[in-house]
Amino acid sequence: MLKIFLIRPGVTDFDEQGRIKGTLDIPLNENGTVQVAQTIDDLATEEIDAIYFSPCQCCEQTTQLLTKTRDLKAKSLKGLTNLNHGLWHGKRIEEVKQQQPKVYRQWQEHPETVCPPEGERLSEVTSRVQTTLAKLMKKHKDGVIAIVVPEPLTSVILSLLKESSLGDLWQAECRGGGWEAFHVTPNGVVSNTPNPVTTLAGSQVSSDQID
Repeated sequence: MLKIFLIRPGVTDFDEQGRIKGTLDIPLNENGTVQVAQTIDDLATEEIDAIYFSPCQCCEQTTQLLTKTRDLKAKSLKGLTNLNHGLWHGKRIEEVKQQQPKVYRQWQEHPETVCPPEGERLSEVTSRVQTTLAKLMKKHKDGVIAIVVPEPLTSVILSLLKESSLGDLWQAECRGGGWEAFHVTPNGVVSNTPNPVTTLAGSQVSSDQID
């Protein structure tokens, strides 16, 4: 059985300012480092075999801190690149709300119908993330791996694993820290949970713990 830890990186200055970072390289700030320290403490007894992370500075720094006291492989995956927000990059969420109220509400209620100006559609993100997850599940049929990704990519992955709605992506945009664990088995059998929720790439996935 494979266990997956889905980890958010710590917060950045952009997150605390309510700005959209998307694919921009923004480092962790002091509070973000504290959040990562909490995650490290939470997962101290877990024997993680490998870590995969989004190719961005906050995820790379989070991964470096997570691996500092562990002898394990860490790899950046292009398929885990965050959503490209195009011309929204660097804007405050409040700016988008004031300047494009209709688009703001659409992204809040039906994000799959919106493409950020000169950015990337959610369908494109979902497709490449689903392909990446399937490859990881094929490579790691058992053991424990961690995936470090920022919002809103975290919400996209959660929606795939739980077969649930994306939720309010504006609300999720500036979240940092925290983690969630999932169990995956090749034959679709889920353990340690009363509620198996979905299948992905031939494997059944269940949520085990939320922090």
